[in-house]
Amino acid sequence: MSVLFHSNRGWFVDPRSLIDRGYSPCIRWRETQKSHVKCRFKRQCFQILKSYYNVSASAAVDGGNKEMLQKTEKPPKKRKRKHSELNQGEVDSQAFHEKVRSVILEGTRSLVDSVRSLGYLNEETDAVKEPLPSQECRLAALCEMAKELPLVDDEEQESCSQSLVAEDGCSSHADLFSRLTENRMDWAAVVTLMGEEYVIPPHTAFLLSDFIRIQPLVHYGRMFDLVVMDPPWENKSVKRSRRYSCLPSSQLKRLPVPLLASPNCLVVTWVTNRPSHLRFVRDELYPHWGVEVVAEWFWVKVTTSGQFVFPLDSPHKKPYEMLVLGRYRPSVDASTSPSETSEVPVEDQRLIVSVPSALHSQKPSLSEVLKPYVGAEAKCLELFARSLQPGWTSWGNEVLKFQHTSYFTLTPADDGADASKDKTTETDVQQT
Repeated sequence: MSVLFHSNRGWFVDPRSLIDRGYSPCIRWRETQKSHVKCRFKRQCFQILKSYYNVSASAAVDGGNKEMLQKTEKPPKKRKRKHSELNQGEVDSQAFHEKVRSVILEGTRSLVDSVRSLGYLNEETDAVKEPLPSQECRLAALCEMAKELPLVDDEEQESCSQSLVAEDGCSSHADLFSRLTENRMDWAAVVTLMGEEYVIPPHTAFLLSDFIRIQPLVHYGRMFDLVVMDPPWENKSVKRSRRYSCLPSSQLKRLPVPLLASPNCLVVTWVTNRPSHLRFVRDELYPHWGVEVVAEWFWVKVTTSGQFVFPLDSPHKKPYEMLVLGRYRPSVDASTSPSETSEVPVEDQRLIVSVPSALHSQKPSLSEVLKPYVGAEAKCLELFARSLQPGWTSWGNEVLKFQHTSYFTLTPADDGADASKDKTTETDVQQT
């Protein structure tokens, strides 16, 4: 079960279950030979057993009053500033936090209590004691090199997509940088691409490219009912760690969202806790695209025992991130009202609570949470993706990052049992 509990405050989701549901059945291709395998995302990636900064037991989400929730061991001291005054960004952050604090605290407590009553969030006693996968991702560097390759000519745009696996079972010929690659099968496939093995969900399409080579996605000819993006926001931490290259906020306006979104398309953007990024999305980016802000949600991160992963009132890192939701309102269709298109209203200030991944920048899938607002048959697109989802189209310069087999446990399956599933429909796979 991927959504463990749902109420008017939001959802408690199991992100690992959301991933695994798309990989049964699964076929592994090696050269032209195929075998059935069981595929599961590695469990240790979602074993956040303790809060950071050693949050004490009194800081558990379900315990005591608000004052008790803030009792934590002091984090390591940082170098003192010359001036004690907060800068404007910190003042804005504190003001915003005070505004949403009760929503986060009370909503999380309610959702955690509810899933506990169902038998979840009990301290794990059989934790996997294996290291996290440490696969070095070279996809962004490959995209940089691919800039020298010619794009598909205008005359060939009708064939700007290709099948993941050819009739002879070969996948090594695939041009991942200038054509969308599609897994058109009803099952997941483990294939070799660029000398590495990746797990590709069923009925998915992806384009591996950087920002300036997104044209094949536009020429793909699909209009999407849901667009989700997790931009590589600029911040000091990322610059220091060099985990990935950042993109200036102003460059996001160049994304061709109006060419990809259907009327009243739901647009969802992950936003860091920097107020400047939130203001940019609400006041500049969405208006530039013709997107009307309809709601702001929060992703709240808790441990396997239900504690906030960071103290709620930490001055440095908060245990939540934001999502800004909007509807695309093309000016040419201004005469079409939401009621005429059966648009489902989106409630404001909902929470998505989950145990986060220990892998940097791996967000939980929003497919089940957003389905009521876009419909079960919606065409869905993820921009700046680092993984794939069944039935979705994905684009990014690290779009296959978390599809590498090093993040999965692959074990032989009963060929007889799984072979009967080869004709499973897309809907069946997504409900597994």
